[in-house]
Amino acid sequence: MDAPVPARPTTAFFDRRYMLIVTAISIAYLLLSAWLVGFKTDQLWLTAIFNVCYYVSRPTRRFILGFSIFIFYWIVFDYMKAFPNYLTGPVHIKDIYETEKAWFGVMMDGVKVTPNEYWLHHTRVWLDVLTGSFYLCWVPVPLAFATYLFYKDRLTFLHFAFTFILVNWLGYIIYYTYPAAPPWYVQLHGFDFIASTPGNTAGLARFDTALNVNIFGSLYAKGSNVFAAMPSLHSAYPLIVFFYARKTTNLFFTTIFGIIAIGIWFAAVYTSHHYVLDVLAGIACASVGIALYRLVLMRSVAYNERINKYYAAVTK
Repeated sequence: MDAPVPARPTTAFFDRRYMLIVTAISIAYLLLSAWLVGFKTDQLWLTAIFNVCYYVSRPTRRFILGFSIFIFYWIVFDYMKAFPNYLTGPVHIKDIYETEKAWFGVMMDGVKVTPNEYWLHHTRVWLDVLTGSFYLCWVPVPLAFATYLFYKDRLTFLHFAFTFILVNWLGYIIYYTYPAAPPWYVQLHGFDFIASTPGNTAGLARFDTALNVNIFGSLYAKGSNVFAAMPSLHSAYPLIVFFYARKTTNLFFTTIFGIIAIGIWFAAVYTSHHYVLDVLAGIACASVGIALYRLVLMRSVAYNERINKYYAAVTK
């Protein structure tokens, strides 16, 4: 359904009611964050960026209101630290490892091993750098593509952003119904469950070492949940981008996004962050989320009315 042409702004830029709402939300976010996950400077930066963009001009206000969808995703992901999924059920460690080996195992020196274990013994520096580079794309590429859509086709931007959120919610549901350990956990700790296990860079540490940086070391120090390997949302995101790129960009960019998707899928296994099972589950999660959004939500009159209101807010 096409969005209506938005009317010219009818409210003052500094409307008292909206100023109070923004201020209340900002304070509530900081207080809730401090209570749930502890105070961090990231929270202040996020609040400051939102408020500056909201008040500095109408174009920046439209931009930050549109990207509030992704801000909401970041906040929910951060709050997962306060509600670890291993409290909701037994963590799958040995069973998923054995299934991976049975379905996708390869022979190495006469012994059947998982693909992760095979690559752990066949690393190459150039592969370390290449896979690390692909893995760095998992959030920047969707955000960059979202920015492109925001300025090219704002309605498609909203559909892309809400598809992204829907896929995340599907992934979070699985996280909490099927807590699962990543391959590196088995490599370090075996099959025993250790609740306080911190995040680990695993094979991505080789990227940091090769380039003498601490990119992944700092990123995984902020990880929300060690036992959220199934499904791999790292593998889901590039598929969402690829799907929407086919509809909005040319063959060159669609091909680039396709290569990035395949690169991230391989990197997830090569670096021991995910099993092949996790990657396939991530691909399935994205596929189901896209189908649900396109075939169910986009055909709902009530949903389209809400999308059109949001469209007006980020366009007028």
